[in-house]
Amino acid sequence: MCGRFVRVSLLDVIQELFELADIACDVPPSYNITPAQPLAAIVQEGHARRLVSLRWGLIPPWAKDPSIGNRLINARAETLAQKPSFRNAFKRRRCLIVADGFYEWRKTDTRKVPMYIHLRSGQPFGFAGLFERWTSSEGLPIDTCTIITTGPNELMQSIHHRMPVILAREQHALWLDPAVEDERRLLPVLQPYPAAEMDAYDVSRLVNSPTHDSPLCIAPVPQA
Repeated sequence: MCGRFVRVSLLDVIQELFELADIACDVPPSYNITPAQPLAAIVQEGHARRLVSLRWGLIPPWAKDPSIGNRLINARAETLAQKPSFRNAFKRRRCLIVADGFYEWRKTDTRKVPMYIHLRSGQPFGFAGLFERWTSSEGLPIDTCTIITTGPNELMQSIHHRMPVILAREQHALWLDPAVEDERRLLPVLQPYPAAEMDAYDVSRLVNSPTHDSPLCIAPVPQA
């Protein structure tokens, strides 16, 4: 799964890299983004890409209780085309969730070791995501999202059995295009990102607490 991640790149860097026409949110950078928090995501309206704020944890439009979002922070690539919670968004409401890296916990015999995983290039990237708008009984709209996960690449295999889907730049146009609904075109891009282009290292247990949000969260821990 993917339950914590980092987004610290400046908005002008994100705007240039993702070819944004509009920045419609002001989500602050964070070294420890957790579920239910707002995050920065890219959606496409017509031919224009916009950076918007979405709450992490998808609430389907038909949901009566918004707490379902707490259980829908991730969507499995293998089943999202069939799952009632995700299938409509998969066809029509896909997004990129901007990140600089993510955390995963590697199990040892005695504990779980937090690790930071990122691109070797140091550039921000986009997780494949889905989004929905849910309206409360008071008529308040809430825009929410989920991060799609897939099996691990060679780097992640020793860390965890799942990893978030990271889309290469050349896949962005297809994924964001709301006119594309054919799952035969969309599902093939939901693959593990090339391990050779990624790196991972141990970090402090500070990241275990959502209250910690500083560069110390991604500082490497020296190996014994």
